[in-house]
Amino acid sequence: MYELGPDFQHATVDAGTNILVSGPPLSGGRKLALNALATGANKGDGSVIITTRDSSERVLADFNSLLDNPDRTHLGIVDCVTQHQGRSTQDSDQVKYASSPVDMTGIGIKFSEFLEMFYTDHGVKQNRIAVDSLSTLLMYSDVQTVFRFMHVLTSRINDANAIGIHVLESTAHNAEDINTLKQLFDGIVEIDEHENVTVRLPEPA
Repeated sequence: MYELGPDFQHATVDAGTNILVSGPPLSGGRKLALNALATGANKGDGSVIITTRDSSERVLADFNSLLDNPDRTHLGIVDCVTQHQGRSTQDSDQVKYASSPVDMTGIGIKFSEFLEMFYTDHGVKQNRIAVDSLSTLLMYSDVQTVFRFMHVLTSRINDANAIGIHVLESTAHNAEDINTLKQLFDGIVEIDEHENVTVRLPEPA
């Protein structure tokens, strides 16, 4: 069971749940996702953040500001931005780099490496994953490619008894593409332009 914190009305979801956070740009979807991960990280859960629009430095700073004790947190960031901008990179225990948001195979491999490291090396059985954002993936690839990648990713999250929080900028895409992707998720959290949040999540078993 995973408790999601105040942004999600203190809802609890089962292991294996994948949630879509959908709202207009700058309405706070990324913040909601990071808060849900921090709620778990402060209790010892592992956190993996796949970032397709902000550098790992920014994500690390923003996430650490939410933590009680950043030095004791199991955190992995898959950075799809820095190499794409032409900057040199080197993988570390906390940050692994994919070449760009198009490199979905690389993203999947780096993500799996973090989950395996948390589970095998640190004995962390509960893990939370944030993807920020699907909208960037859709800028670089067509909806069918993104759907196939996300189908694999959400299945891995389910198999690992983790949870996934996946951010989408709803106004950047047509309704047909959004409805295609919505099929992959167990629950949906919608944010309107006034940052009001509507939570529709499955009841825990």
